[in-house]
Amino acid sequence: MEKRNTTIEKIMTERFGKDCIIALATAEDNIPYVRGVNAFYKNGAFYVMTHTMSNKVRQIEKNPNVSVSGKWFTSQGTAKNLGAFHKPENLEIAEKLKTVFADWLKNSGTDLTDQNVCILCIELTKGIVSAQGKRYEIDFSAEL
Repeated sequence: MEKRNTTIEKIMTERFGKDCIIALATAEDNIPYVRGVNAFYKNGAFYVMTHTMSNKVRQIEKNPNVSVSGKWFTSQGTAKNLGAFHKPENLEIAEKLKTVFADWLKNSGTDLTDQNVCILCIELTKGIVSAQGKRYEIDFSAEL
């Protein structure tokens, strides 16, 4: 397994450093749940906007261990609800998500001032990405 490096970061940013759909898997009572979510990748983590009353948030609060999958990529990680979209401590990532998810926001009717609109941060731990004819097994917990 190799540590996250500039090559891996470039591949991940090119694929997922924009509005993209990934599969997010959670579990509850030993039953897996998978759904597609709009996500944005930055520095070893995916960010997702959702509603605090959603099943995914409820499941993550009970068990933060998740898996994600995207274009030639799969990984495990730990998810955390960062809280309301408009919280001062979320300002930097919220501004980025407003830009990245602009088309989705325009069509979704999401009210960003709603206290129940929250940001999930999925910190990746280990994963596999295929690119350039190679298969990389990655330790995402390593700093660049």
